[in-house]
Amino acid sequence: MRIDASFLPALAAAFMLVFARVGTMVMLLPGLGELSVPSRVRLAIALVLTAILLPLHRSAYHIDLTSMGPILLMLGQELIIGAVLGLVARLAISALQVAGSVVAQQLGLGFVTAVDPTQGQQGMIVGNFLTILGITMVFATDMHHLVIAALYDSYTLFQPGVMTSTGDVAAMFTRTTATAFRIGVQISAPFLVFGLMFNLGLGVLSRLMPQMQVFFIGMPLSILIGFLILLLVVGAMMGTFLDYLQSVLLELAPSQ
Repeated sequence: MRIDASFLPALAAAFMLVFARVGTMVMLLPGLGELSVPSRVRLAIALVLTAILLPLHRSAYHIDLTSMGPILLMLGQELIIGAVLGLVARLAISALQVAGSVVAQQLGLGFVTAVDPTQGQQGMIVGNFLTILGITMVFATDMHHLVIAALYDSYTLFQPGVMTSTGDVAAMFTRTTATAFRIGVQISAPFLVFGLMFNLGLGVLSRLMPQMQVFFIGMPLSILIGFLILLLVVGAMMGTFLDYLQSVLLELAPSQ
């Protein structure tokens, strides 16, 4: 009996190209692409997703094994596409860091920093809390399924072998960054109003009673009232953020 294995090189090349797109995206995704997540877990997730997507989109790869140039060019394009998908999701999550920075400044906690596990650098502790809470809500609401859908639809938006339009990619990054900043300020709006009114009240109080140590009274009171406001509005903040993140993911997965 003769076994024909001539399809294996082409299949291996297609697997490598799909893995380049999926692996790059998983490496940059919030929640999965963090340094705190074991590399074997990230590798296993990327391999499983690659095995799922390969039979569906293998025909989209027209591979010429006679030369390495086209394969390397296509590999570079797949890496760029995966980076675009992952960075868009990470930019969307940065809205919570913007909101956390505004909240921390208004509460007087701008000097309190800790290592942000999602960014791998120092961040304000309120922003770290909101970011971790947001990522938890993404998995709790099964919104991460839209990420898989975005991977599937990426073969419609970014076809293999077709040069990605740098103008469209730049416009997507610009739009996502601007919207993330707007959403971050929007969900922190109650604390902007509180900070304005509270500091205005302290200014009037310091004029009426110059001998009073306003700073020692105002700082603990600001933190206490700020945390009470955060307790009351955190649900609405997360709801607004999840609506925004869903709109971003649906833009990457238009078929959903």
